[in-house]
Amino acid sequence: MKNRIKITIATFVIVITSAATMNSCKTPDSIAAKSGAQLWGENCNRCHNAPDPHTFSDDQWDAAVEHMHQKAILTDAEAKKIVDFLKTAN
Repeated sequence: MKNRIKITIATFVIVITSAATMNSCKTPDSIAAKSGAQLWGENCNRCHNAPDPHTFSDDQWDAAVEHMHQKAILTDAEAKKIVDFLKTAN
């Protein structure tokens, strides 16, 4: 009987944790609706003057955005939109 209760509680915890984790990975609608240019302006100018998109090559932008993806705590969706914008503006 005690084992059955422990298994039931463990299963419940796993289900709740999984549901919370899956929901937290979803990109908020407010971010999903923004363009790469908007995200670039809002995020990059928070801490420093964002360089002109023509400053770097596509490969250099890939490296820069990957670095800032971690440092600025950007979501995958935000980083992709920003790098896509910088490459098309280049």
